[in-house]
Amino acid sequence: MSQVDQPAPNLDVAEWVQGEASNIDHERGNVILILVFQVNCPGCFVGGFPEVIEVHQKFRGRPLKVWGLATAFEDHSLNNLENVKRLVHRGEVVGATLSYLQQANLLQAGRLSFPIPFPIAWDRVVKREGEVTAEEIENFLVRDFPNHEAMPGHMVNQVKSQVKNYLARKQYDAKTFDQYALQGTPSSILIDKQGILRHKLFGSSLRLDGYVEPLLDE
Repeated sequence: MSQVDQPAPNLDVAEWVQGEASNIDHERGNVILILVFQVNCPGCFVGGFPEVIEVHQKFRGRPLKVWGLATAFEDHSLNNLENVKRLVHRGEVVGATLSYLQQANLLQAGRLSFPIPFPIAWDRVVKREGEVTAEEIENFLVRDFPNHEAMPGHMVNQVKSQVKNYLARKQYDAKTFDQYALQGTPSSILIDKQGILRHKLFGSSLRLDGYVEPLLDE
């Protein structure tokens, strides 16, 4: 599981849907900003994309690579490669994203009102097999309950049992999403010029330029 201030692992992607394929170890000397999103995620399109596109435009000409990583940790009938391609190639959105943007009058002729100007990759989403491991449970606790070691023993055991049951019902793993121990979407990953993971940010309206500019100036 990746940790802030440690070397960032390469993205484990199944396909680059838009733009030139690359990876973290190919981009030494560049700051990397990755928007992690799901297609069935209204907040990704209302907040996540506009904010990252603004950063992409603001620092044009600087040593900054911006990528989108489409992933799926839920709603797999909608969060899939086919719908990522519909988004990238035709500007079409689906599910809750479509409903929200329609109601808010944020579509143009039924399509996304803005182009996505940077490469987009599809996370490697694989069907789960085998038993839930102790390492999986521990990684989940570290991500979602960082202070769990301070909890009373009976509470830790109760939480572990709930996590185990959740993982046992989980049908798919999203490799990069899980490797980076992200909390949800939209999330932003920031990697410095030496390939070190510097920030993992969940949500939008984060003033991302304030995180990116210091890394560009290093």
